[in-house]
Amino acid sequence: MPDPDDESLSLGQQLDAPEKGEEIAIIHTSMGDIYVRFFPEAAPKAVYNFKKLALEGYYDGLTFHRIISDFMIQGGDPNGDGSGGQSIWKEEFEDEFSTRLVNITGSLAMANAGSNTNGSQFFINQAPVVDPSYWQSMQANYDQLKDMSEKEKQSVLNYYGYSFLNMDKVDEKYKELYQTQGGNPSLDGAYNAFDPQRGHTVFGQVFKGMDVVRAISKVQTNSQDHPLENIEIEKVEIAEYKGE
Repeated sequence: MPDPDDESLSLGQQLDAPEKGEEIAIIHTSMGDIYVRFFPEAAPKAVYNFKKLALEGYYDGLTFHRIISDFMIQGGDPNGDGSGGQSIWKEEFEDEFSTRLVNITGSLAMANAGSNTNGSQFFINQAPVVDPSYWQSMQANYDQLKDMSEKEKQSVLNYYGYSFLNMDKVDEKYKELYQTQGGNPSLDGAYNAFDPQRGHTVFGQVFKGMDVVRAISKVQTNSQDHPLENIEIEKVEIAEYKGE
């Protein structure tokens, strides 16, 4: 796993525009194009997996099968229901969490079914700005969690899920990022309060086409969060960034 404190990437730097000549992805959808930059220094396996699958045409014709307004849009499953998909290695691969790369709005992350179960499915975070009161709530939860036995912690995990933050790691820059950009801090594995840590690997960031992401996030869905009309991933193109 990459060093979660690798200083080659600083917190918030994922919002920077890509450098000219950098390899990017263009996700061509039935509702428009989404442009993504990658962070191989923080998540080398997730980036390599996504690029390789894209180049092989794996994602062509698939859909965004799970859409939750004010949360995220998810795709990359050939079964179209969240049950399928394989990595390029034909097996699940490990999480790559980083304290410098987080689930803010527009971030591209790996979907999973638990720790170290990454395959082909991915999602793009699309959530409102975080209210400051959220951190107070997380601090109270964390303070209680620290005093619990391992058995009690497991009960909390089973009941509430893994969405508690280790507030000893949360600084003002992290809070400000979520309070200005929005997103889902509860998905940040490197800041997770449990052991082993749980969360979702961030490996890219949308730098153009967030209007498309927002439009997709607002489509009508059924009770299983599946869109009533298919939102197709026509093709994922890997290209060289030419600059604006």
